[in-house]
Amino acid sequence: MRPMTSLLTLFDWRRTIAALYADVRGATDPETAWAMWRAERDRLFAEHLQSPIPTAERAGFRGLPYFEYDAALRVAARLEPATGSSITLPASSGTFNGELFASARFDLGASEHTLGVFWLEGYGGGVFVPLLDTTSGTETYGGGRYLLDSVKGADLGGQGDELILDFNFAYNPSCSYDPRWSCPLAPPSNRLDVPIRAGEKLLSKAE
Repeated sequence: MRPMTSLLTLFDWRRTIAALYADVRGATDPETAWAMWRAERDRLFAEHLQSPIPTAERAGFRGLPYFEYDAALRVAARLEPATGSSITLPASSGTFNGELFASARFDLGASEHTLGVFWLEGYGGGVFVPLLDTTSGTETYGGGRYLLDSVKGADLGGQGDELILDFNFAYNPSCSYDPRWSCPLAPPSNRLDVPIRAGEKLLSKAE
């Protein structure tokens, strides 16, 4: 069993992330909210005991790299019911069980796209929207990035059958920084065949 202090620091991390996203949802200007989100993530990654950055590398950590903010990559996606079929999601180690319960349909430029919306199994469950695109493995993490992960409070809001997807807030899973973390990854069905140059990039050891 993990020691109490480890679980309490994890509890604090999740509480802080949930509060951060609540502040993002309450902001009137998405780009200002994005700048706040970036600054708080950098602080947590540098200082918090549950930072996914390996302990030995935190002293040299200088912040996470991102593409420039692009207002055109914030969309209100239309949710449509999916089959409700069970799915085994790939993971950095092992697998995660979930359910494909909706599809998020949205426009980027002149093209329409769709991403699967999953419900992760486990106590309480949670909404999960991962993403692969043509930058995955070169400019961004090869296992994909997360748009929403409500288990950890990463939720940009929406109403009814509408879901806010802001690709500027796409971020890397913890396993991209340190393989000791086990993370669900994006299935091939959640690949967009376009480059999404928004959100977090790969973190190189020089950064």
